[in-house]
Amino acid sequence: MIAVGLVLAAVIGLSLGLLGGGGSILTVPALVYVLGVPAKTAIAMSLPVVGVTSAVSAFMHWRLGNVRVATALGFGALAMIGAFAGAKLSVLLNGATQLALLGVVMLAASGLMLRRRTAEASGSAPKPESPPRAALLAPIALGVGVLTGIVGIGGGFLVVPALVLLARVPMRQAVGTSLLVIAMNSAAGFAGYLGTVTLDWRFLAGFTTAAVAGALVGTSLASRVPQATLKRAFGVFLLLMGAFMLFQNRHVFL
Repeated sequence: MIAVGLVLAAVIGLSLGLLGGGGSILTVPALVYVLGVPAKTAIAMSLPVVGVTSAVSAFMHWRLGNVRVATALGFGALAMIGAFAGAKLSVLLNGATQLALLGVVMLAASGLMLRRRTAEASGSAPKPESPPRAALLAPIALGVGVLTGIVGIGGGFLVVPALVLLARVPMRQAVGTSLLVIAMNSAAGFAGYLGTVTLDWRFLAGFTTAAVAGALVGTSLASRVPQATLKRAFGVFLLLMGAFMLFQNRHVFL
């Protein structure tokens, strides 16, 4: 089972490296439905996996000049507050409810990913000369942080479009900047879970290492893989996975 976990971690890291974000949303489903980890423990474990992998990827983007550090620190500070609060609030929810919420988030991520590809293909993407709306970044940062704490996601699928649409950060820099934000709010969310769940630290270290290795490989392959096709396929996969998780936890809504 440990070998299976390491392979899954490498695949998650690979998808994160190829997509520049989004792949980490698979961490909790992999831990729960393949490895049999309890929901709350899986959510807590996902945060250092997501955080460390994103930090390594962010460092690689920073070396290429693709990280706006000041923007990341401002957005990330608010996200960290939300993530810590979300982790503390999670004690009010049972594991099934958290998984159902994650299913909803996955459907939203799928919709954003597929819609963005359609908009780009049709030429209806937002024009870069439209004015920034930086005031909206604060509530989005807090909201992303709360989601991170409650359901154990990095939130890159929300951070990237927020930076592009509201702060007018170029896409390449938005991806790199979002990775630093994800690392920051994942750390805060994990801090909020410490002492509330029991963790297998050896397994967590191995899983995280495998995810980082996968991310390094994915990053090196990203320029050779058609991104439009890859993101469309991943969006469809998220749609199916989100629907599956909602079905598995449908009793929450009954």
